[in-house]
Amino acid sequence: MSLNEVWEAASASPFYPLIAKDSQLTVGFTLLLAAFLLTGLFGLNRSLLSIASFGVPAALAFGFGAVFMICAVGVYV
Repeated sequence: MSLNEVWEAASASPFYPLIAKDSQLTVGFTLLLAAFLLTGLFGLNRSLLSIASFGVPAALAFGFGAVFMICAVGVYV
């Protein structure tokens, strides 16, 4: 199968994002706010248990929130 055939076959099934473009700003802002709060809670009690309960979710929320905010506002060069 050539690349052109794969390209033509992919046009039959378009990509639909999990979060719609109109709500990416809200989702991104909410995730960044949650990351800020979880980071604060992690800073209050830095133990091995709080890494799993606050640190990892805060890192994930910050990562996904930053990506959603970048997608929502756009990147202009």
